[in-house]
Amino acid sequence: MLIRSLQNVPVSISTIGLGCFLVVLVAAAVARGETDLPIPTTTTFLDGIVAGSDGNLWFTERDTDQIGRMTPAGTVVHFSVPTARSFVKGIAAGPDGNVWFMERDANQIGRITPAGSVTEFAVPTAHGFLNAITAGPDGNMWFTERDANQIGRITPVGSVSEFAVPTVRSMLNGIAAGPDGSVWFAELLGNRIGRIASTGTIDEFPVSSPESAPTSITAGPDGNMWFTEYLGPSIGRITPAGSVSEFPVPTADCVPNAIARGLDGNLWFTEFNANKVGRITLTGIITEFRVPTSRSGPNGIARGTDGNVWFTENGSSQIGRITPDGTITEFCARPDAPRDNPGGTGKHRPCSRMQAPLAER
Repeated sequence: MLIRSLQNVPVSISTIGLGCFLVVLVAAAVARGETDLPIPTTTTFLDGIVAGSDGNLWFTERDTDQIGRMTPAGTVVHFSVPTARSFVKGIAAGPDGNVWFMERDANQIGRITPAGSVTEFAVPTAHGFLNAITAGPDGNMWFTERDANQIGRITPVGSVSEFAVPTVRSMLNGIAAGPDGSVWFAELLGNRIGRIASTGTIDEFPVSSPESAPTSITAGPDGNMWFTEYLGPSIGRITPAGSVSEFPVPTADCVPNAIARGLDGNLWFTEFNANKVGRITLTGIITEFRVPTSRSGPNGIARGTDGNVWFTENGSSQIGRITPDGTITEFCARPDAPRDNPGGTGKHRPCSRMQAPLAER
């Protein structure tokens, strides 16, 4: 009921920003006695996920300052980030064979090898609120700085350049490399999709629906970029020329979050508030699949090397795997998995090793 919770709240995301906007929504819903919001009961917030060059899934654990590595069979190892309370967030595989991730509160970019060795690089602009990261077509990693309103570029050796986005307070979020040799990004508050060339030149394209909050973005197999509209709720498609089409998600108030291209030729996305994973064809046909664990908060999503799509569950300490036909299996990411710092901190809600598959079409 996330969007419907707004009915008696006279606020606008253009004036207070999405973060505060969502806080207002939750507070208003709780005050009215609504209990169907996916509020996590654990502090193990699993965020981004990506398939590494080693064939494993790598994911960020925001509250424990750790990077997790899961095999396709579900075996997990955790690696600690050197900087405490760094708030690890977005994650992406690099062309160098390593995995790169964001340290929001430490204002650093992290790099972890397949063996788990971590190196950190400082970003010049302080308090940039580092958000998402992707591998660019130029061999560098590109990332968004939400509060600094900049797109950053970091070389394999850690040299950082930053480029200001024309629209002020655009609240930069997802970022992905496009088939046109550029890097594309979502402007959540600016309600635009941006494109940056390797030279740093930026173009911006408005999204048709007002205050739709573009969030995550990925390249499709059709030569276009596909993105989620957090408050649409819709899935958007933008051509290299900047023409935007939007496809409404059937479930109201579902809060589409992350999106990724599957090996089956479709786009897959998480529905945080609806507790579902969605699949959209290149013609815009959407199918939704319910996650077995209730209020799991499906969050990050990525295609695996095994032909399936994998996703994090922000509120259940689990990693989900969904097959092309929609069968979901869940693997416990905490607390019984081995980790490299047995004395580490963090509270974790127990979760089952595996849940029975469940598909909803």
